[in-house]
Amino acid sequence: MMPESSNHAEPARAILTPSSLNRLARDLIEDALGLVWIEGELSNVSRPASGHLYFTLKDATAQVRCAMFKPRSTWLPFKPTDGMQVLARARVSLYEARGEFQVIAEHLEPAGEGALRQEFERLKTRLAAEGLFDAERKRPIPALPRRIGVITSPTGAAVRDVLNVLGRRFPLVEVEILPVPVQGKDAAAAIVAMLRAASAAGRHDVLLLTRGGGSLEDLWAFNDEALARAIAASAIPLVCAVGHEIDFTIADFVADLRAATPSAAAELLVPDRENLRRALLRQHERLRVGMRRRIQASAQRLDHLLARLTAQRPAARLATGARRLAEIRERMARAGLRTTERARTRLSNTRSRLLAAHPRTLMNQSGLRSRGLHERFRQALGHQLAARNLRLTELARALHAVSPLATLSRGYAILLDRTTGEVVRSVDRARSAGLLRAMLADGEIDVRAD
Repeated sequence: MMPESSNHAEPARAILTPSSLNRLARDLIEDALGLVWIEGELSNVSRPASGHLYFTLKDATAQVRCAMFKPRSTWLPFKPTDGMQVLARARVSLYEARGEFQVIAEHLEPAGEGALRQEFERLKTRLAAEGLFDAERKRPIPALPRRIGVITSPTGAAVRDVLNVLGRRFPLVEVEILPVPVQGKDAAAAIVAMLRAASAAGRHDVLLLTRGGGSLEDLWAFNDEALARAIAASAIPLVCAVGHEIDFTIADFVADLRAATPSAAAELLVPDRENLRRALLRQHERLRVGMRRRIQASAQRLDHLLARLTAQRPAARLATGARRLAEIRERMARAGLRTTERARTRLSNTRSRLLAAHPRTLMNQSGLRSRGLHERFRQALGHQLAARNLRLTELARALHAVSPLATLSRGYAILLDRTTGEVVRSVDRARSAGLLRAMLADGEIDVRAD
């Protein structure tokens, strides 16, 4: 019998190469696992010339190959060695070229720090939510402190670094060491007590809380919640410099300023004396130039005021007034007789007009015979004549007041050059003329200028 033919076609087969298979497996592993924490024992630790770190993580029943690439491997705060128990944050992957399962470590720390790290993150999150890390509550650090309080161990390397930098940059600053233990179970309470005492004393312009580097356990005193709240409540600005540049503690986040190292903190606290000296020299030069300009301006103003005072001095004003008086007298002497003659002529004309307007004359001219009208006209004319006489008297009095003759009647004299008849206004003119004529109130006399 012939075999029965099948109505179903065989499905197409997906054919993979080793490269595509390894790539597919790598993508599936990385997408499914992502970053994981792995704890195990180090073995086969090696660091070739490339700077990468290769090692194996194992436990009692299994092991996995790991790699930590440069530069992360150079940032480790400890030296990985075989047999060390570590905690790694890593990305699970597959090495395509060999099809080998591997782990790419991004962070490595001793395994004992795992629980501390979790406690650190919980406390950091809680204090941040309370606002203890907010930039708005941080106080400015004094630009030129006079006294610095350094809270640290008096025998550690950190205090020597701080004192060396402060002495080199600004020897004038006063430094007080406030000794405390910086490691161990009693360190946090001792630091809190010293910080509160320094804040209450108010002797310092700024405080520096510092110590050298170490593991997470070594720095754990600076992750204490009581210490964080004491830093926030301090009445004195505080700079924190704990460990190395990659080390961060809760005290760093609460402090008014965080420095990467104790030496960096000392540089931030005081100015460099050479820079300060150059700044003072520049300020001195600006002050000198400004004072010189102000002195010059004041001198110019003084000269101007002196010139004005000289121009307005009493002697000069009296001399000017005397010259003006002499000119007025000369004009009065020349115009006196003409003015008097014109006044007399005007008075004579006025009298003639008044006589011509006498009631009898008007009655003769008009032939009026009414005595009542005559009396009214006579009274009106009398009033008008009295007013005219009063006005004439006032004019005569004013004319006499400005007349040279009135001036002469008060004891003054007008000197004339006897040859030319001109008025003499100065001593030099009198001496050059020699023979003079003096006009007085009651006549003239000849005088000689000796």
